[in-house]
Amino acid sequence: MEQIGRKTENWSSRFAFMMAAVGSSVGLGNFWRFPYTAGENGGGAFILIYVLCAALIALPLLMAEYAMGRKSGMSAIEGVQSLARAESKTQYWGIVGWVGGLTAFFILTFYMVISAWLLAYLIQALGGNLHGADAAVSGQNFRNIIGAGEHPMQSKWYILGLSGAFIAANVAVVGRGVKGGLETAATILMPAFFIMLLVVLGFSLMNGDVARTVDFLLKPDFSKVGFGTFLSALGQAFFSIGVGAGLMITYGAYLDRGTNIPRASAIIAGSDTLVAVIAGFTIFPIVFAAGLPEASGPSLFFISMPVAFEAIPYGSVFAVVFFALALFAAFTSSISLMEVGVSWFEERQGITRLGASIGIGFVLWMIGAGYVFGGDYLDFMDFMTEGLLLPLGGLLCALFAGWILSRDMLVSELGEGMIMNIWRFLIRWFVPPFIGLVLVFGFMDKIQDQYHVQLPGVLESLLGANWAPPPVAE
Repeated sequence: MEQIGRKTENWSSRFAFMMAAVGSSVGLGNFWRFPYTAGENGGGAFILIYVLCAALIALPLLMAEYAMGRKSGMSAIEGVQSLARAESKTQYWGIVGWVGGLTAFFILTFYMVISAWLLAYLIQALGGNLHGADAAVSGQNFRNIIGAGEHPMQSKWYILGLSGAFIAANVAVVGRGVKGGLETAATILMPAFFIMLLVVLGFSLMNGDVARTVDFLLKPDFSKVGFGTFLSALGQAFFSIGVGAGLMITYGAYLDRGTNIPRASAIIAGSDTLVAVIAGFTIFPIVFAAGLPEASGPSLFFISMPVAFEAIPYGSVFAVVFFALALFAAFTSSISLMEVGVSWFEERQGITRLGASIGIGFVLWMIGAGYVFGGDYLDFMDFMTEGLLLPLGGLLCALFAGWILSRDMLVSELGEGMIMNIWRFLIRWFVPPFIGLVLVFGFMDKIQDQYHVQLPGVLESLLGANWAPPPVAE
């Protein structure tokens, strides 16, 4: 085998790695996406399917990405290429890292804008001006914030400024390196995050409709389960846990030899799933107590929650904690997504880590300006990353780890025995065909849903009709 290069930095402790890794997984996917996705797909039935997808699809991929990262000790792109060379395979397999790196960057482009919305809501909550008297007032406030209501140009420049501040914070952390930046931020923010999460959970359980929430989230309603439910569950697992975007390969490159990858992966995937479920128990009790619908789409977070906080005692105080909590989650994920690109640029001769961070941050801000002043691009990029790039990255990673890398190479990272046998079976025979089906049918389902493209009858009967064509004028 050809010698594989290695990075010089490592996580200073297993605790630092676990905090950084959990922080990279726990993000807006848990708070912004999971609750409304569960609400739109039948609650408990969706959660059950999501847990199965996380255990049988996302967890094997997470183990594969950490193993590939630690074995190579390099960025996602260079690391995959070095592993391919070591196995005497073509370097074109570097496409695994390229797809992951581009996916991480594209997610960041709209992640920064949504984080700016969160920051705007946090500032409103701190000033006691959340404007959540009712759904109409809250909806108008959201439109004002994103620049689709009153004073649109002023609002758009405001959001662009907040986006720049959020990006600058990311640059400051990632530019300081692994020990001085990433793990320092994670070891401070993640414990604070979990404390705030428990505080908000306790507040929701004391002031919200717990009985209805338990019935909604934990009682499976399989009458609402269709093929589209599996598509949504796997898409949510990919987006939330973070596989398929190259960031886990990147974080794996900083792992020491003493870390047990299967155990660490199970803890990280389990923690992410637990936080997503807890997020449901922090949001839905308040939503139900305020008499609001559970299946509200993304507006559940930005329109329904302000109304719900307005309707309960001390809601204005806990609105501050809630949006700070979501902003913390967004930040710990965004720095890991930025690290994917910075790690690769750092390996280029003559490019410093800080310089790479500043360059990527500036490009993100420029693209974010396009999103802010033309909102349709944000929906398109969300559609492309979740519907196409994330599952494609996961499929390529599964094929590379399962069929290109030798068992001997991976045994050195994952160990020998029953866990290795189960993992290898799943990554070779179960994960690729399942993701392949989701990639094809999920992409068509999203095209039908988001862009109102009518599918052939057999596909519509399988995926369900997400829209009704307008009546023909007589």
